[in-house]
Amino acid sequence: MSKPNPVPPVVTRVSDETLRGFVGYHMKRAFNVVQADLAATLKPFDLRMVTYSALVLIVDNPGLRQSQLAAAMDIERPNLVVIIDELEGRDLILREKVPTDRRAYALVPTLAGRQLCARAIEAVKSHEARLLQGVGMTEYAQALDVLRQIEAKGLKE
Repeated sequence: MSKPNPVPPVVTRVSDETLRGFVGYHMKRAFNVVQADLAATLKPFDLRMVTYSALVLIVDNPGLRQSQLAAAMDIERPNLVVIIDELEGRDLILREKVPTDRRAYALVPTLAGRQLCARAIEAVKSHEARLLQGVGMTEYAQALDVLRQIEAKGLKE
């Protein structure tokens, strides 16, 4: 005869104490806050984080190729097509054939794309200022340095 299964305790508060010992967990929790606020910030512009990032890169680098944009954003080229189609469909960018390579397209912002990008960047600056309110310049610089070090280690491997 088998023993009856004990009744599991009722959990009234979830402890994440073990996870809080990991930098990655704190980064993910912080990113969730940043992402939620950024989504709300970009909503009036009808942009998502990924379309905003693509638009900024195109505005900052007019004429870059789709493959360059995919590499800069670290996304697969097929996934990029959806983003490019969305931005082009809104007349924010143009795809122009590269004369020296018939298979490649150069991405250039339209006037409307540059104007929307400028307004969105100002909103994102305000978003970051709100999130970083109370963080000193020294702490800010240290945090950026640590994040850059982590990113650099990932790029070397």
